[in-house]
Amino acid sequence: MVSLEKKLGYAAAAGATVYYGMSKYVENSRVEIVADESGEGQRLIAQCASLSSPHARLVPTPYLCSGMLQTVYCTSQALKQDAGSRVEYVRESKEMEDGGTVSLDWYPEQPTKDDEPRVIAVVVPGLGGSAYEYHVRSVARRLAEGKQRMHVVVSNHRGSGRTPLTSGRLYNAYDTSDLRDVLAHIHERYPQAALVAVGFSLGANLLTRYLGELGDRALVRAAVAVSCPFDTEIAGRALSAPGLLNDHLFQPNLMATVKRVVTRNLDVIRASPINYDVDAIMRATRMSEIDDLVTARAYGHKDCWAYYRAASSVEFVDRIRKPFLAINARDDPVTPVQGVPQERFARNPATALVLVRHGGHIGFFTGVVRPRIWYLDPVAEYFDAVFA
Repeated sequence: MVSLEKKLGYAAAAGATVYYGMSKYVENSRVEIVADESGEGQRLIAQCASLSSPHARLVPTPYLCSGMLQTVYCTSQALKQDAGSRVEYVRESKEMEDGGTVSLDWYPEQPTKDDEPRVIAVVVPGLGGSAYEYHVRSVARRLAEGKQRMHVVVSNHRGSGRTPLTSGRLYNAYDTSDLRDVLAHIHERYPQAALVAVGFSLGANLLTRYLGELGDRALVRAAVAVSCPFDTEIAGRALSAPGLLNDHLFQPNLMATVKRVVTRNLDVIRASPINYDVDAIMRATRMSEIDDLVTARAYGHKDCWAYYRAASSVEFVDRIRKPFLAINARDDPVTPVQGVPQERFARNPATALVLVRHGGHIGFFTGVVRPRIWYLDPVAEYFDAVFA
């Protein structure tokens, strides 16, 4: 029989091994900051406890310890309802110059001109995303209940979030005209309100380009980009690569979203002067095929790869003049870290980049029993620092 001393020894060794493993797990979860050390971006980061304290880290949920698991879980939680994400929007439909429609979902209410809010946060969803996604609702609730008591408005892209398609023109990863018009519309109605913005994935790419295109003339006071692809060709190739995640999760979900929009708006699409091949669109199985058939054709590109190269926001980081925070994960399988221009953040004093080891694409879940979105605090704290 094993003696008591040996049993105690085995238990101590096992405990030490577990402790060592957990300590390394936590230690490797430190937040990495890339910024000009003397710039505005670094100054704002220093006021964010979740990013600058000695204990600043994203310790991922143990069973979500890879980019794939984080991303899959994020996708599976799209319709989740909990106390931190339960919102009721007030919808405003905005007609664009070409006859297209963008839906603006306000929370907690659409303010009146006589009761102008102090700060309005504009949220720009990703490809196929909308105001109804869990992470978007969570951000809306967090900012509305935070120190600044913001009014939040989600700008749903054409055809997204139950927005009717009223023109043959769709949205893409680089055309910022709709975003410009939405921000101008809000600023014109509430000229005394400060505007901030949060973008996710494709929406983050649009926001990055907008800030770079306008520089000092951008209407937003500050912005945060979550899981921005930056180099959209690298992201396009990652999303197109064969694999479990792409073949059985991303591509089927994206295809279902696109085909649902096409089915709901067949008359408008068939009447478009662009002459879309609807039958080919409905047979498509990958997003690159859709971008060949729709986006490249609509915007005059040779193919999807020419479109992806044109959509990159990398060079626009240098031109940003308003406070800008980007949050990316090193294990993001959709927007790989290789496409994140770290050196440009290091030399632009207006910007700061936060990199975490594990977060996947828009996931960033931490906690054990009830995983929660880690970046909610950094986003709110960053805007608090801007208005401090």
